[in-house]
Amino acid sequence: MEKVLEKFLKYVRFDTQSDENSGTHPSTPGQLKLAAFLADELRSLGLEGVQVTDKGYVYAYLAPDKGLESVPALGLIAHMDTSDAASGFQVNPQIIENWDGKPVPLGNSGILLEPEKKLLHHTLVTTDGTTLLGADDKAGIAVIMTAVENILESGMPHGKICVGFTPDEEIGAGADFFDVPLFGAQYAYTVDAGDEALVECENFNASSAVVCFKGLSVHPGSAKNIMINAQKVAFEFDSLLPEKEVPSCTEGREGFYHLTSSSGTVSSAELHYILRDHDAAIFEQRKEKVLEVARILNEKYGAGTVSVTLKEQYRNMLEVMEMYPFLVEIAERAVRSVGIEPVLSPIRGGTDGARLCFMGLPCPNIGYGGYNAHGEREYVDVEGLLNAVDIVLHIIREFASGSVGC
Repeated sequence: MEKVLEKFLKYVRFDTQSDENSGTHPSTPGQLKLAAFLADELRSLGLEGVQVTDKGYVYAYLAPDKGLESVPALGLIAHMDTSDAASGFQVNPQIIENWDGKPVPLGNSGILLEPEKKLLHHTLVTTDGTTLLGADDKAGIAVIMTAVENILESGMPHGKICVGFTPDEEIGAGADFFDVPLFGAQYAYTVDAGDEALVECENFNASSAVVCFKGLSVHPGSAKNIMINAQKVAFEFDSLLPEKEVPSCTEGREGFYHLTSSSGTVSSAELHYILRDHDAAIFEQRKEKVLEVARILNEKYGAGTVSVTLKEQYRNMLEVMEMYPFLVEIAERAVRSVGIEPVLSPIRGGTDGARLCFMGLPCPNIGYGGYNAHGEREYVDVEGLLNAVDIVLHIIREFASGSVGC
């Protein structure tokens, strides 16, 4: 327990929140600091090809044992950045040993955390209620690093193992500059789910939509039949989208339109949306619906009043993963090997693996033992971390057995 927990607690001390408005890659300097730290740790373990690119990606590999050079190279990937949904500065973890089932006070914040009841008598790591924890995805990093260290210490047979840590996953840019040939893996797993029982091989299709509104501003005393209030047009636009197809009314594979920010004056306004759906055909209908509402309002208020910019962010990895079912089956067996029944769940979001699948690297997602990501109530189950390490080791053993399809 001490090894994976010690690593995790070191990593969460780094402030690595990403920033979608920075215009740099990586988007924040803290990610480069963690990248350099991880690269030094990988070198100290004896991995080869260790490097940090100018975009903040960390690559390294463990050469295959003699006689296992021909087994497929396995990649293990996690991201270094954390969400901007809550502060990631000066994270102060609390360790709750042998949790007694009662609500856990988060420092002096006044927040009471109610962990999953199945974690009774487990050791939990929580926040102090003022920041997020960073388990998403520093727990994933800790799991990978611990698994690699265990292999080296135990002499466990293995093929080539490629390790990659990415920046800016939380802002959808984690795979932007990922070098698949340099990474060197034939197949990979991202360790970026929550509960270690999770095996994820499908995710949302995703697009952003920026909707701009041009108004006509005149003195309100003489505005009759002249003024067009861009803010009011923006409100009308939002009202014409399906009322119940929003995050707060959907679950599972149900998609949504999500208004993430708005700004405006009488003269101009802007709405930012994300569009999500697991079904590719319905996803296209969502994009068309946004364009249709814009056309309706342009007919009502005049051409050019509303303009829409759509940008695809990622696609459903299931399109690719259906061709590599054995990767999911290996992950399911690995979860069962620690006495847990695997849970195949559609991701209501995305991971680096979603984009990497379409870049030639089939890459399902597995868990690290964390809960409540992206907020002050985030916590990690240390027994879950240990299980996740064993799950990764099982996957490595299966690859080394020579039974993995090519």
